[in-house]
Amino acid sequence: MLGYFGPPGTFTQQALLRINDGEETMPFDTVPLALNAVRQGVVRAALVPIENSVEGGVSATLDNLAGDDPLMIVREVVIPVAFVLCARPGTKLADVRKILTHPHAHAQTRDWLAKHVKGAHVTEGGSTAAAAEEVANPESRYQAAVCARVASDLYGLEVLADNIADNKHALTRFVLVARPGRPPAASGSDKTTLVAFMHADHPGALLEILEQFAGRGVNLCRIESRPTKKSLGDYCFSIDAEGHVLEPRMAEALKGLHRVCKKVSFLGSYPRADAVMPRIARGFTEEDFEDADRWLDSILGQ
Repeated sequence: MLGYFGPPGTFTQQALLRINDGEETMPFDTVPLALNAVRQGVVRAALVPIENSVEGGVSATLDNLAGDDPLMIVREVVIPVAFVLCARPGTKLADVRKILTHPHAHAQTRDWLAKHVKGAHVTEGGSTAAAAEEVANPESRYQAAVCARVASDLYGLEVLADNIADNKHALTRFVLVARPGRPPAASGSDKTTLVAFMHADHPGALLEILEQFAGRGVNLCRIESRPTKKSLGDYCFSIDAEGHVLEPRMAEALKGLHRVCKKVSFLGSYPRADAVMPRIARGFTEEDFEDADRWLDSILGQ
């Protein structure tokens, strides 16, 4: 069984439909509940949002994965984000005074709403699907919801306006998370996710981390600081890097991080959704590392 950040009608469910081959699914009200269901063996794996091209990282996912009970990312899914403004049948755009939606959806439609639904008050809730469900209730104090079209259809709402996102090219990235195990085989177009914890805050602490990647020719796809929640100013770094742990350059980078960091949480190596092949500079290919090993062996064998 697969879990996902629900309820039904969310973008997460839409993303899960792209990769699910008929396995039974179970929605969870929050990201932590979905991930804890994996830890407890309630579901085999769970799909949760991790990054949006407009709003950045999803803190609920990043912080949960950085905790002391690790999980492993085994796959990613990227889908375009398209919002609709929907309401109960018979409602006109001019009737809309109160709108319900998710904070990320509000952030991505704020300008459109200000221009086309002037004076309407927007309330932020738990999910876009829950917003649609609430608006479908005839007793609801909200006249409209900003959500995915799938949620509008699910709850029998009428679309007042389609494709209302301020950024028409917005994408959201989701990750399928399972219990720790051996990573999927290297595909040649992979990504590795990890969290690096500093020993202490000092000049050059972040540089020490970055040097482990730069010195091995590993490109970073994402890096962001997250509070450890232990004390003010104590941060860790959530990182996506091009490559697979079974590739020498990535393996060497991870070993370097282990040497300079207080703790490194390996969160998985998995195929990239966009299948983009990394550009590996001269001196950092698998053959280059193997040649260097043979050269050193020849010296030691003299």
